[in-house]
Amino acid sequence: QVQLVESGGGLVQTGGSLRLSCAASGRTFSTSRMGWFRQAPGKEREFVASISWSGRTIYYTDSVKGRFTISRANAKNTVYLQMNSLKPEDTAVYYCAADRTDTSWTYWGQGTQVTVSS
Repeated sequence: QVQLVESGGGLVQTGGSLRLSCAASGRTFSTSRMGWFRQAPGKEREFVASISWSGRTIYYTDSVKGRFTISRANAKNTVYLQMNSLKPEDTAVYYCAADRTDTSWTYWGQGTQVTVSS
């Protein structure tokens, strides 16, 4: 059974940092694109960042460029999201996703809450 388990969320003040981790189990994702999404209260889930299997191709949504960094450790089947200079508008449940197809992502984690206080 494939599982993606996020961790590292929490409460932080504006300008603070958090590092999210997503550990995959049940199969290897070393050849799959992995990504992070987030969903704020009352809003739709939105793309945050993604990384190719090699780590050479990375995308970010504009609002997090220069502040967030996605990385991966294929030997650990884990993807990370380093979040710096956090803002209240970054408050959301953050989800890990794996195995991008042409139109969707195959696997999702259960989410981890990130709350940034002003």
